Amino acid sequence: MDEEHHWWYCVRHNRVEADETCPGKDRLGPFDSEADAARALETVRERNKEWDAGDE
Repeated sequence: MDEEHHWWYCVRHNRVEADETCPGKDRLGPFDSEADAARALETVRERNKEWDAGDE
């Protein structure tokens, strides 16, 4: 991850943001790239599915 620049997904505004624009409670990340941040909700769904399967 680039220490000088991070990418976040803001769940309040439903958009990718560079650095820490919105409060932490509204952000997912940090991500290595803008593309990774853009698919943040998909990543969350995939991980939740994996964790739910592990609970069974």
